[in-house]
Amino acid sequence: MTTRPRIAITMGDAAGVGPEVIMKALAHRELYAIARLLVVGDAKRLGRAGQIVRSGLAVRAIADPEDAGFEPGVVDCIDLALVPVDTPFGKLSTACGEAAYRFIERAVALAVAGKVDAICTAPLNKEALNAAGHRYPGHTEMLAELTGTPEVSLMLIAPGMRVIHVTTHIGLVDAVERIDAGLVERTIARGRELVRRAGVPEPRIAVCGINPHAGESGLFGRGEEATKIEPAIRACVARGWKVEGPLPADTLFYRALKGDFDLIVAMYHDQGHGAVKAVAFDTGVNITAGLPVLRTSVDHGTAFDIAGTGKADEGSMLEALRQAAALAPRPS
Repeated sequence: MTTRPRIAITMGDAAGVGPEVIMKALAHRELYAIARLLVVGDAKRLGRAGQIVRSGLAVRAIADPEDAGFEPGVVDCIDLALVPVDTPFGKLSTACGEAAYRFIERAVALAVAGKVDAICTAPLNKEALNAAGHRYPGHTEMLAELTGTPEVSLMLIAPGMRVIHVTTHIGLVDAVERIDAGLVERTIARGRELVRRAGVPEPRIAVCGINPHAGESGLFGRGEEATKIEPAIRACVARGWKVEGPLPADTLFYRALKGDFDLIVAMYHDQGHGAVKAVAFDTGVNITAGLPVLRTSVDHGTAFDIAGTGKADEGSMLEALRQAAALAPRPS
């Protein structure tokens, strides 16, 4: 029996670049040596995207992973047939928002049933998703609800840098209020487990402060570092983990790129995202830590401005698939 994991790729918003980056990525034959790949989406839309990017790949509509051939040159698609044929690229569509949700829903069901070993997601459009009645800030929160997981964390991976976030899709004032020592400790634990699965036995973990200069011993802020972060670090160190902080975020990411740390714990969305996108805008990968199923994703949006032109870069999708293959549990 093959040990290559089965990875379900969700097509994302069909009006965006998702179908195109999928078809471009699946033309890289080396992926088939590390994983068995299929798409959960709309077969006709994938076929149209393949024509746009001149992939030369055939698209085969299937109903179940057991029907897939998993061979190079043919894209197996669990075809939900939810995208109207005349849907334009690059324009907001309620139908595409609904379809994007249904693709995720089916992929999660397949993963929970053990029919696939990991999920890799193409981007969705939050406005379209909400217009279709699915009110989530993004994939992370949707996946948590669909899997019945009370708490998850968003991790970004770029060359030389891994960043996990204590808070994500909430305003900055709300983020500072939500952060507490328990949440920080649980986030560190989730990140550490993923890095260990990636082959680092004892990760060196650096924790960002909230305020400039990590509070400068109470000079900046209202003592958030002392009350919200330091107790979590002490608890982790007591377990024998290699955790440092809180440290100033303005130098921490540079130190990680130099090789000082295996994982950075960011306190809020832009603290972590800004640094990762500065060094790997086209190749960063998003992983949801804490789910009962492995999920990786591209680290970019639907790019309506270039959707349907064939210009979208598949680099992030390629790396997301490689990370999924590396981290997924092996079929028994």
